[in-house]
Amino acid sequence: MTAIDSNALIRPYASADLRATYDICARTAHNGGDARGIYSDDDLMPDFFTAPYLHFEPDLAFVLDIGAEPVGYVVGTADTAAFALRYRQEWIPRLAHKYPEGIGEPTTPDDVMIAVHYNPERMALPEIAAYPAHLHIDLLPEYQRQGQGRALMVTMLAALAAAGADAVHVAMATANTGARVFYDRLGFHEIAVSDPGPITYLGRATSG
Repeated sequence: MTAIDSNALIRPYASADLRATYDICARTAHNGGDARGIYSDDDLMPDFFTAPYLHFEPDLAFVLDIGAEPVGYVVGTADTAAFALRYRQEWIPRLAHKYPEGIGEPTTPDDVMIAVHYNPERMALPEIAAYPAHLHIDLLPEYQRQGQGRALMVTMLAALAAAGADAVHVAMATANTGARVFYDRLGFHEIAVSDPGPITYLGRATSG
């Protein structure tokens, strides 16, 4: 466990943290801002971008705890290709009743994200194969810009290195300019990807 200040602690995720991580994701999932009310169910984004990591990779999940409940978290995997395959084989069927696959071109915010959900192979693009790990970090706005996001990242980078991953990437919404500044300061660099859409891919070594 890593102490941040007298009231905050980075610790491993516990099952009792699930609802708090869902809330954090929903409040930060719209280009870094509040996604509540954008989708028909506020659980949609955490169902796709938080819960599968907690389910498949609980040893690579850490929360920022201020003594009441978590206010931030980082989740990830050391093997993106294996994670994408498991997502395809296990996570999509697990949620099929809740999020049926769409037909035709996506027209609503729900449609767009459900289409992403049904395409986990997007995680394992050939251009990012040299960065086998990936992660997602979310921190409530009032706890940002205080060094706590960096501390979460340092914890995760060390855990990924210990799990055997020598490099990591993130796929961030290009519109989230604040996140780009954060990653740049942590030594991430842009990875060229053909047709990235609204996403920017960044990578760095897990050590150094």
